[in-house]
Amino acid sequence: MNKLKVGILGATGMVGQRFVSLLDKHPWFDTVVVAASPKSAGKTYEEAVKGRWVIETKIPEYARKLIVKEVEKDMEEVAREVDLVFSALDMGKDLIKKIEENYASKNVAVVSNNSAHRWTEDVPVMMPEVNPDHIKLVDMQRKNRGWKKGLIAVKPNCSIQSYVPIIKALEKYNPRKVEVTTAQAISGAGKTFDTFPEILDNVIPFIKNEEEKSEKEPMKVLGKIEKGRLVLAQNPRISATCLRVPAIDGHIASTSIELGKDITEKEFIDAITNYSNPIAKLNLPSAPKHFIKYFNEEDRPQTKLDRNYEKGMGITVGRLRKDPILGWKFVALSHNTIRGAAGGAILTAELLKAKGYI
Repeated sequence: MNKLKVGILGATGMVGQRFVSLLDKHPWFDTVVVAASPKSAGKTYEEAVKGRWVIETKIPEYARKLIVKEVEKDMEEVAREVDLVFSALDMGKDLIKKIEENYASKNVAVVSNNSAHRWTEDVPVMMPEVNPDHIKLVDMQRKNRGWKKGLIAVKPNCSIQSYVPIIKALEKYNPRKVEVTTAQAISGAGKTFDTFPEILDNVIPFIKNEEEKSEKEPMKVLGKIEKGRLVLAQNPRISATCLRVPAIDGHIASTSIELGKDITEKEFIDAITNYSNPIAKLNLPSAPKHFIKYFNEEDRPQTKLDRNYEKGMGITVGRLRKDPILGWKFVALSHNTIRGAAGGAILTAELLKAKGYI
């Protein structure tokens, strides 16, 4: 298989670093370009991230001597060198939209970690194991914009990665209402304990815009394509509270759910553990072998112990019990910078390649 040539936009930030790390020795993608702000441009990647590399593994050898290009100024040069860019840009949403659209117009596939295009009508918001059929929106996108090879696809917010797959797994039981409280790690804010001392011995009960994203983005992910357009899901109705907690990685969600059908505990667990993963047969390199794991132990999943399940790409669930108001409640966990950010975007790009869109 000929490898696709890949660039990373915003490569020096925390999510950009995660892309650099996860793409090391990738069987389908060869990372040939790293791009960032004018402050980093012209330096080697190793120089650009000196003193601020936060990933637990060392900088991959392939990336150390790559010369950092400037995201906007060097766009034409980058576009000539790559088939695909991953966007981890950290700037205003209007500017991100403009940059991503400009790259796509130059025959580059853009797979974005950013929220800028999540509500653009013809841009799919992808969780590959949940809504792989939304890839068809790329056909509409290309028709609307006159793009032949270019495209934009995005992944949804990190806060929804753990509980939306459970909602999907329970689809046949007609989920009606969900109440969720997320305990979110500081890497979701691009922070470490050194740069976020106020989180130590503390819980911060506010993350800007996070609750709105947590309530609304599932409606697009769970929506259906009808007559060439995406129709948002109407159910379940979701109420979210999002907390920042002193964990470095991993978002855990305490979730209550009302179903339209009465089911047993066994039926609930069977629906989760035997979820029919629609991309399983594609053997995508970053896909977890087992997407959702249920723990019978009363104190699992735990952020520190379980966030790296399936190399950070799996979802773990536990503490299923009766809820006196909505019917059922459980705890679910996902790794926010792998499944919820770079890893989820890489898996989306793998799906796009497997389906012939890149």
